[in-house]
Amino acid sequence: MSYTAIVDYGVGNLKSVANAMQFLGMRTLITGDAAGLERADSIILPGVGAFPDAAERLRGAGLDRVLAEQSEKKPILGICLGMQLLFDLGEEGRTCKGLGLVHGRVRRIDTEYKLPHIGWNSLTFQNGAPIFRGLEDGAYVYFVHSFCGVAADEKNVTARTDYGASVVAAVRSGNVYGCQFHPEKSGEPGLQILKNFGELNR
Repeated sequence: MSYTAIVDYGVGNLKSVANAMQFLGMRTLITGDAAGLERADSIILPGVGAFPDAAERLRGAGLDRVLAEQSEKKPILGICLGMQLLFDLGEEGRTCKGLGLVHGRVRRIDTEYKLPHIGWNSLTFQNGAPIFRGLEDGAYVYFVHSFCGVAADEKNVTARTDYGASVVAAVRSGNVYGCQFHPEKSGEPGLQILKNFGELNR
C-alpha cells in the first residue's frame, strides 16, 4: 500500500497534516514505529515547540537513526520545528544536536519585529525545488516561529521570506525538504506544496 508516513514522536499537530493530505486523496499513516517509516513512500516530520525537547524525543525513540537511513531512499519533508530539526545544531535555550540532514544551524530570527513571527508572509523562490512546482514568487503561506534555519550553503535554500530580515523559509538537501511555514495551514499554495511532495516518489 502506498502511503506517506507522518512521524509521531509526541510533538506537533499530526492530525492537521494528515487531514490536508487526505483531502488531497493521499493515504497517510501516523506512526512512531521504524517499520512504518521504512515501508512508506515518503515521510513528513512535523513539529511545534522547543528544539531541544523535540530532538531528545527523536533520539530517545531511535527515530534520528531511522530518518537518517530513510533520507537516502525516499523524500522527507520537515515542517516548522520539523524543518529546524533537519539542521546540524539548534540554539534554542541551549545548543543541541539536530538530525544533520541539512548543514547549518538554527538561530533566533535577527529582527526588530515582534517575535514570535505569526501570520502570512510571501515567498521568494530560489534554486528550484519540485515541491514548489506550480507556484510563483509572492505566494503567501502561514508562519509561526521565533527561530529559523541558517544554511551553511545557500544552494540548500529554496525559499526566503522577509520579516525585518531575510529569513530562510524552505530548504532542500537531496531527498530532504523543509518548510519553516505550515503548508497544511496555508490554503491553496500549501495544498499544492503537499500535493507536489506526495507525488515525488509515486
